[in-house]
Amino acid sequence: MNNQMAPAMPQLPAPSRVGQATAIEQSRAVAEVHAAIVVAQQCPRDVQAARLAMQDSCKQMGLAEKAFFRYSRGGGQVSGESIHLARELARCWGNMQYGIAELSRDDVHGQSEMMAFAWDVQTNSRSSTAFIVPHGRDAGGKIKPLTELRDIYENNANMGARRVREMILAILPAWYVEEAKELCNQTLAGGGGKPIPVLVDEALVGFAGIGVTADQMEQKIGRTKDQWNAYDLAQFRVIYRSIQRREVAVEDEFPPPLVTVAEVTAPAPKEPEVTVPGDVA
Repeated sequence: MNNQMAPAMPQLPAPSRVGQATAIEQSRAVAEVHAAIVVAQQCPRDVQAARLAMQDSCKQMGLAEKAFFRYSRGGGQVSGESIHLARELARCWGNMQYGIAELSRDDVHGQSEMMAFAWDVQTNSRSSTAFIVPHGRDAGGKIKPLTELRDIYENNANMGARRVREMILAILPAWYVEEAKELCNQTLAGGGGKPIPVLVDEALVGFAGIGVTADQMEQKIGRTKDQWNAYDLAQFRVIYRSIQRREVAVEDEFPPPLVTVAEVTAPAPKEPEVTVPGDVA
């Protein structure tokens, strides 16, 4: 029988000194998590009330206009539910926590390690992901390094928001999210109760302000402006907001204006005759 003692487990490194503020924050975090679980068990969500709250929110144009995103990838367009919609759905659903945390920052290699999570406190269903965010931004097909603290913070926050959105949507029931998307689309299509011709005129004026012509808009939809319907105008609203948020560029969404046959076959304008002094008979 081997009486040799097993080797001792190595001790994990620990900070040699913990400040009072750090200790208080650690205790507060533990107490907050425990309190959230207790409250969720004592006050479980009312699914019907959560659904009604979601329906009321999705009928508001202010949310519907921010509910979807679009951006370019690989020569195509990617679209989906925005972080604004995900956060509102989590609020209406109740008993949920979500967020992002910067675990570490490496300025030498120009990257941050971050974590995003969403947690249904009532059902104890949790989704989280850890990811690396390079300190760089795409600029004309090249990566531009970020060195300013504010630029790094904004880049990390932007990348973190995308992961938080995915974590929240992974926890929420699929039927709940799909109903919210449909209601937001209906709200956009309704245009706040305005008649279609008024919405068409507003769309034309709005896009003209960012350099998009009516011909380009008609090419995008595949129909003339007098044939646009409510859902065409809803699509234009999403595109317009995405351009304003700089998720996509105008040239990514709209083809260059077509040259008509009349413009090609039109005769060149005559040059004005120039009279040279002294040539008058």
